[in-house]
Order: sequence, then structure tokens, then C-alpha cells
Amino acid sequence: MRLQVQADLLKDALSRLLPIVDKRSARPILGNILLIAKNNQLELSATDLEISAKSIVTASVENEGSFCVNAQNISDILRELSGISIINLEMDSENNIIRIFFEDIHFSLIGFSNSEYPQLFFNKNKDSFCITSANMLDFISKTSHAISTDETRLFLNGLYLQQMDCKLRVVATDGYRLSLVDYEFEKENIDYLNNGIIIPKKGVTELKRMAEAYPEKEILLSVDESFIYASMDNKEFLSVRLIAREYPKYQTVIPSKVAFTVVVDRNLFLNALRRVRIMSNEKTSGIKVQLSKNEIQIRANHPSLGKAFERMPVDYNGNEMELGLNAKFLIDILLTMDEGDILLELNNEFGPVLVKSYNAPNCLGLIMPLKI
Repeated sequence: MRLQVQADLLKDALSRLLPIVDKRSARPILGNILLIAKNNQLELSATDLEISAKSIVTASVENEGSFCVNAQNISDILRELSGISIINLEMDSENNIIRIFFEDIHFSLIGFSNSEYPQLFFNKNKDSFCITSANMLDFISKTSHAISTDETRLFLNGLYLQQMDCKLRVVATDGYRLSLVDYEFEKENIDYLNNGIIIPKKGVTELKRMAEAYPEKEILLSVDESFIYASMDNKEFLSVRLIAREYPKYQTVIPSKVAFTVVVDRNLFLNALRRVRIMSNEKTSGIKVQLSKNEIQIRANHPSLGKAFERMPVDYNGNEMELGLNAKFLIDILLTMDEGDILLELNNEFGPVLVKSYNAPNCLGLIMPLKI
């Protein structure tokens, strides 16, 4: 096998694949990247058996072929080849040696046969739909902060996608907070998502990388019983194993009716929370929020550091009440919302608090109260 490829294209492709490579696996072959040269293209693939990715770059292929090479090793080499525009790759199949060279620079790496590399699938079936990179980044940024990190509750360790009333709904919750966003869809029916799918957190991260790398593009998504597949312009491919669990009935914690509504400026509230949180407990970020007519008071008390108190005007005419909240969770929700007025909706100090924005009616945040 012999080929020439632009250095920048090869570096970019490797940078996208390297996070997927399983460096700690008991199967050493998974620490490698599979390279296939054919049809004047170079295909680079990586997998950890849960997530697989393929990137295709244009190349001048003299002799077709394939091989595996240590992912970290070739990435380190290419990172040091600054100022070089074209790279030559050559495979000596008899000695399993891969040569990387340009003028007076020569590397010889130990290669591996691709026969041991897992067979990868990047399925395209009729049950597919498109989503723009911007929309994908939007729903990930507005929900991923609420993904649980508790490994004992695997069903909460990802984003839940579901068709709901002809909309695509994305939900994340860790049992203490919840974020939800709905998107109108041009496609009339995506009924294969009626029962929902759970995309694991690492898969969400890789989908985000794809969307960030190709802004203003459309990403094609398809789903089967075990995987979600993503592709972009037939150049970038991603396969993510879904979490095979049933997602909790999240709708039951969202109040259908609320008794009280607080209207507050998002930026003023966010900055106040950041200041008061400094004096909250490091583990719980617990603060007390006291509501009275057209006023909100935020308090924090750290037994070793001191206290903080801040008062600010709001639009509120309900009962006086005091509730405990996790300031970090509330800040995370507010950061996903645009500037303008925020609505805090609740029934009492013991139930969940809904967080909504006039500027984003398709979004919803929920936070459960704390005992402080």
C-alpha cells in the first residue's frame, strides 16, 4: 500500500478519532486505528466496541491496502510535523512496517494486520431523519448538564430521545433535576422513536464533536434495536451503542398545574446566585430562597466560612414561602437559557420548581427542593 495525503486532513481526522480509541482495553488491537486506502480515499476507523467512528479523507492512492497502527503513536508523530503539507504513507506487508515520510523526515512504525480488527457497521436504513448541527448542539447544551453520573443507575447515564406529539423530545435527569427540550420536525413521522432511546454520555460527547466540526451542516441519524448511527456528507460516520434500559416516567414529576409564578430577570438572578453560592456547602451547594410580595431573598450559610444574603425585586404576588435549592443545579439551567425574563413555577416549598424562559418556550428545567 502506498499513498499521499494532505497533512492537515490526516491530523484533523485523527484528532476526531483519538478520543474513541480504547487505550485501556484487554484487547490491544483496540488501541489502534484502522486505515484503508482505496478509490483515492483514506478511511480511518476507531472503536472501543461501544462507540465506533469513521472519517474519510481524500488521498492520492498508488497501491490500495489496509493496516492497523497505534493511534496515539501516529497522532504524536503527526502533531510534530508542523509546516509539512503532504505526507507519504507506505506499508511493507511482509515485515508489518508502516513508513511515514516527507523529504528528509522518516518514521517506521510497527503495523498490524487488519484481520484482528473488529468489523464495524455504520448502518443506513430507511428509518432515518436529518437534524442540523446547530439543533444538535442546542439540545445537547440545554440538556446534557443533567445527565446522571451515578453508575448504579445506568438508565439515567445518557440523553433520552423520544417522539412526542410529532416533535422530537430530548430529556436528561439525574433524579434531582431535569432538563427537557422539544423540536418541531419537518419529517411527519419518526414513530420508531415512540418508545424512546437512551444515548450514553460518551456517545453524546462524540455527537457534539461531530456537530462542532461541521457547523451549518445536516447530520443524518438512524436507529436500530441496539445502535444510533450518525453520518455527515458521507465523510464522517458514528455508531453508538444505546443503553438497553427503560427510561423512568419523567412526566410524572412535571406538575401539570402550578399555583405560583415568579418572574425575574435572568441575568440579575444568575449573578446573584453565583455570588451567594460562594458561601454555600461545597457538597450540596445548598441555598435558601425566600419568596414574598415582589421580592426574593437568597441566603447561604457556611459554618466554616460565613454567610451571604442578597435581595432582589421580582414579579410575585403569591404566598410567602421559603425553600431550599441546589444553587449549582439552578445556575446550570439558567446558563442554557437566553437573556430576558425567567419564570419560576411552583406549588409549594416541598415540590419541584419549574424553570422556563419567555424566549425559549420549547425548553423546560426542573429542580427538586433540598432540606437545609
